[in-house]
Amino acid sequence: MHEEIMAQTWKHDRSIGALEARCGIQSEKAFRDALVGILEERFGVRVLNVNEYDDEGVAFGRPEQVELDVIIRNGLLLICELKSWIDKAGMYIFERKARFYEQRHQHQADRLIVISPMIDARAQPVAKRLGIETYGDSLDVEIG
Repeated sequence: MHEEIMAQTWKHDRSIGALEARCGIQSEKAFRDALVGILEERFGVRVLNVNEYDDEGVAFGRPEQVELDVIIRNGLLLICELKSWIDKAGMYIFERKARFYEQRHQHQADRLIVISPMIDARAQPVAKRLGIETYGDSLDVEIG
């Protein structure tokens, strides 16, 4: 019973944190760092923050820095977007960033995952069409 109450408390804390990040009270980085901690603690994985320069413009149509999170576990490659909120455009951007990573490293992702407590309803059909799994809470993710 205590574990269930604590899990709900943590879920509410993350939702409040997402609202704070969205409203500028807390930085997006702080929110992302909290999610990384939860994933690493719960699943025993290492979340790698990849920050590479896309000189061919694959992700954004012009040369630009590309940042995303990668989890490698038992040979599986999971590319993740950890955001306090995401909309339809954000889904398309994430998919292009993932394709850039795959092309650069010549390794296709086994899963594309967005973890965000605030996913715009119009983003869900886009995610489904692009093969992106969405989770409103990091504790809902099943890692392989």
